[in-house]
Amino acid sequence: MAALSFRKASKTQSKLRLALVGLSGSGKTYTALRLAKGLGGRVAVIDTERGSASKYAGEVTDFDVLQLESYAPMTFVEAIRLAEAEGYDVLIIDSLSHAWMGKEGALEQVDKAAKRSQAKNSFAAWREVTPQHNAMVDAILQSRCHVIVTMRVKTEYVLEENERGKKEPKKVGLAPIQRDGLEYEMDVVADLDHEHNFIVSKTRCAALDRYVERNAGDQVAERLKAWLTDGAPAPERPEALFQRLVRQLREVRSADERTEILVQTEASWPTFTRDEKIALKQARDVADQRLRELEVQRREAEEADRALAHGGDGFGGSEVVQQH
Repeated sequence: MAALSFRKASKTQSKLRLALVGLSGSGKTYTALRLAKGLGGRVAVIDTERGSASKYAGEVTDFDVLQLESYAPMTFVEAIRLAEAEGYDVLIIDSLSHAWMGKEGALEQVDKAAKRSQAKNSFAAWREVTPQHNAMVDAILQSRCHVIVTMRVKTEYVLEENERGKKEPKKVGLAPIQRDGLEYEMDVVADLDHEHNFIVSKTRCAALDRYVERNAGDQVAERLKAWLTDGAPAPERPEALFQRLVRQLREVRSADERTEILVQTEASWPTFTRDEKIALKQARDVADQRLRELEVQRREAEEADRALAHGGDGFGGSEVVQQH
């Protein structure tokens, strides 16, 4: 184990992790698209809201969409990695609440796991589902894209006095529909009300402290970009390193090159997930096969050269028959 040591803190450039929380009709999807446009680059949307994002196609910004059939946390992990692999700059997850309470989401999986167990105990079932949910959160936090997630909120009605002095019911939002504490993982959390006010409730970006704006978009995005690009270039993330190592192994041209790549792989081995380790082993096998094939090609080329050097024609000494 490496010795522990402190080092001087320094700010590095980073990718955005932003959550938009609000009731139905508060403008979560529309605001997410406006912010994505302001951040710039290619935009992808993971849609769990039955095509709601696509209704804004061409109105706010151009984007590509992936509509999920299953809301299992590991499906979100696969979709996030697909967005990274295809080179998107901004990824919107609309909405992340479905990974908690949707079809095959965390709650449904816990319920099924509890029914399968002899004890019918949901506590034991969480031991099976929690690692999957943690993997989804890690995929969001470690993504090479800017990530904007929307979350629904639990709602209830309260009686409030109107301008005429009469009591009337008003719908209010409570906690986000997701695992408790997920908002703490985000750089910025903003609540949206029915007036489409963007109300920052938590931020690591000082320029957005206590920020409120109606129909937020470019102005918020500009403040975020200034904050995200301030500092030294960010070190390569494990996912970026993983993708590069797999590609290099599959394209290896020499034994020395293979050795150099494997040394880098070994140094970062503890940072990789189980699936990434399996993929790296498979890439190493591909590299070995590729080197064997290159060696066969090299020997065949040498034999052909020797044959030509001794006056042969490279076809076992026989003449090439030409048809006239």
